[in-house]
Amino acid sequence: MFVETKRQPDMILSRLSIVNFKNIVQADLNFSPNINCFLGNNGMGKSNLLDAIYYLSFCKSYTRNPDSQNIRHDEDFFVIQGYYERNGNEEELYCGIKRRQKKTFKRNKKEYDRLSDHIGFAPLVMAAPSDQELILGGSEERRKFIDLVISQFDKQYLNTLIRYNKALEQRNALLRQECSDEMLYEIWEQQMDSAAAAIHDSRRRFLESFIPVFRRFYGEISSQNESADLVYTSHLADGPLLPQLQSTRQRDLILGYTSRGIHRDDMEMMLGDYPMKRIGSQGQCKTYVIALKLAQYDFLREQGETTPILLLDDIFDKLDTERVQQIIKLVSSDHFGQIFITDTNRKYLDEIVQFIGSQYHIFAVNRGEFTLLEETLP
Repeated sequence: MFVETKRQPDMILSRLSIVNFKNIVQADLNFSPNINCFLGNNGMGKSNLLDAIYYLSFCKSYTRNPDSQNIRHDEDFFVIQGYYERNGNEEELYCGIKRRQKKTFKRNKKEYDRLSDHIGFAPLVMAAPSDQELILGGSEERRKFIDLVISQFDKQYLNTLIRYNKALEQRNALLRQECSDEMLYEIWEQQMDSAAAAIHDSRRRFLESFIPVFRRFYGEISSQNESADLVYTSHLADGPLLPQLQSTRQRDLILGYTSRGIHRDDMEMMLGDYPMKRIGSQGQCKTYVIALKLAQYDFLREQGETTPILLLDDIFDKLDTERVQQIIKLVSSDHFGQIFITDTNRKYLDEIVQFIGSQYHIFAVNRGEFTLLEETLP
C-alpha cells in the first residue's frame, strides 16, 4: 500500500452541465472534490455521464463512437460544459457538436486551433468494461493505450506520432496505386524513419518505468498470488526503420500496405509465462486491466503538471470478494485525487466512502436523470 501524506488534488471538476448527450436530456451537477458515486441499474446513464467527462479531456468519446452518434435521438446537437479548479485556477471547458457541422471545443471561451493542443490539459484515467479489448483485441488497442498515456504529458510525442501516421498514410497510398517512383517512396520513408526512432525511444523509456508500477498494482490486487508482466515488441528492435522499409518495399507492393514500422508495435500481456488472453480467467483479465489503469494513473500523477481525475465504471463485476476488497483499499488511499465511480451495488460504494472518510457525493441514476442521495459538506 502507499504511504504518504494527504494532499489536495490539483485537478478538480467542480460542476458539469450536459444537454442532449446520449440519454441525458439535461443535467447540471455539482461534485465533491474527493469521491463521487453513481448508483443505478445498467442502461440508466451512469456510463454516459463518465463519457461526458472523458469528452472534456480528450475531445472524443471513450466508446469511439462518431461524434454525431452521441447526440440524443431526435435532437440536432449536444453540449458539455465542465467547470474545473486546476492548480488554483478556475477553468471552463466546452464541447459542442451539431449534426453535419464541425465540432467546437473551447477553453475559457477561446476555441482551439487544433484539438491535439488540448490533450494533457485535463489529465484523466478511465477504467470500463470495454477495456477487456486491451487483452482480447488486436495490437492496435494496446498501442493506443501506450500513446494515450505518453501523449498526456509529452506534447512532442503526440506531434511526432501525428507526423508518422501522415507519412505512413502517404506511403500506403503509393503502394495501393502500385507507384514505381522510388523518389516518392524515399520522401515518405525518410519521414517515417526519423519519427519512428523518436516514438520507439519514448515508448521504450515509458514502459521501462511503467512495467514495475503495473506489476506492483497487479500483485496487490491479487494478494501476491499471481505474477503478471508486459513485454514490448517492435520492429525497431531489429534496427533503424529506413532499411527495413526499403527491403520490404516489393513485398509491401504485393500486400498493398506497409508491413514494417512502429504502427505494428505490440505490448504482450503475460500471466506467469503464458499470454493472458489464452489462460486468464474473467477475474484475472479484469484484475489485469484495472492494474493497468491504476498504473497509468500513478505514472501520469508523477509525470504531469497536475493530478489526474480517475473514472471507474462498473469495475467490480466478475471479481471475487478478496480482489474487490483490495481494489477498494487501493482507490480509497490518499494516493488518488478526485474519483468518479459507478456501480449497480451500493454496498461497494458505501465501503469506499467509509474507507476514505472525507467528502463524497452519492447520486442515483435513472433514465438519464441524476438525484443526489447523500453528501458530506466541507
